Amino acid sequence: MSLRSLLDFLEPVNMAMLSNDEGFKDTQLGKHILVFEEELPDISTADLVIVGCGDMRGMGMQYTSNNAPNAIRSQFYALFYWHTEVTIADLGNIKTGATIADSYAAVKTVVAELIQMGKKVLILGGSHDMTTAQYLAYGNNEKIIDAVVVDAKIDLDMESVEPADQFLVDMFTGIPNYLKHYTHIGFQSYFMHPHMLETIDKLGFDCYRVGKVKESIEEMEPAIRNSELFSFDIAAIQNAHAPANHITPNGFNGEEACTLMQYAGMSKICNSIGLYGFIEEQDLHQLTAKQQAHMLWYVLDGIQKGKQEADLENRNAFNEFTMAFAEVETIFLQSKRTGRWWMQLHDGKYVACSYRDYVTACNNDIPERWMRAAERI
Repeated sequence: MSLRSLLDFLEPVNMAMLSNDEGFKDTQLGKHILVFEEELPDISTADLVIVGCGDMRGMGMQYTSNNAPNAIRSQFYALFYWHTEVTIADLGNIKTGATIADSYAAVKTVVAELIQMGKKVLILGGSHDMTTAQYLAYGNNEKIIDAVVVDAKIDLDMESVEPADQFLVDMFTGIPNYLKHYTHIGFQSYFMHPHMLETIDKLGFDCYRVGKVKESIEEMEPAIRNSELFSFDIAAIQNAHAPANHITPNGFNGEEACTLMQYAGMSKICNSIGLYGFIEEQDLHQLTAKQQAHMLWYVLDGIQKGKQEADLENRNAFNEFTMAFAEVETIFLQSKRTGRWWMQLHDGKYVACSYRDYVTACNNDIPERWMRAAERI
């Protein structure tokens, strides 16, 4: 399949609806994005490819609006263009299928093709169960992946009839399965049955409560850096910062949400980012659309920062620390360019870690991140 063969799945962007009569200024992002209007743009140099998906049926049949991606675009295109080293393409919206399964198939096909082309894909809009289609795209390429989901809830509610409340069941138990590891960021305990967390732990997956993340958000960067799939439900953001989130007043503030998206942009491994759960009709003064536009801007910021990072094979670009902890000898690498850390597992491969993991090892204790990663080998 080629990019042109995806035309059947895509609707072009209506630029007239996104800007005022004067259009965008030369200093705004809208002037610097390769947009699918009448012709497909050449995306060969694109660092980030945006596609919209407005199918909200996974949250209930009443949510069928397709305008959410365009509402975010309208705010995003108006932001100022700072990241001159980042090339952005926008292929418009993926057409809503006759059924939700048709929409899944369309998203899976488009995302799989773009990933195969070596692109980082950003999916705008849609209910959170569209993560299923994002995940199945890796099955098309027979790729085993790590996944990170940011959400106030862990969507394993088998009693709910809505796909958005239970889509993780298929991700965890589906056959064939392409999930090597799962990390959940930002769950709020009062929404969670305690036994569900026990089940997640028995599976060897990692879950971080919102309070713990807010105490040291930088500890989430290695988990995101190690993962191919990143999915963000706006239910994880406080209502004050995302008024369209009616689930809870608590969660991440706007800056924290931007930081997590920046981490996804910085990762060279993370090649699909989904931003889900936006019901435009519930927004107030377009603040949720603006919040998400800022999050997209920080993805660009992360991509530009990530371009500064050297490959691990270039050891001159890293400080190297060889040490033994609990009778295990290993190597820690610290980037001279970005300050980020990696640690070597007992099979010789390196995984992302944090400075805290290095300090733990210096104290002759096994870092939990090392132990969890070693168990999965």
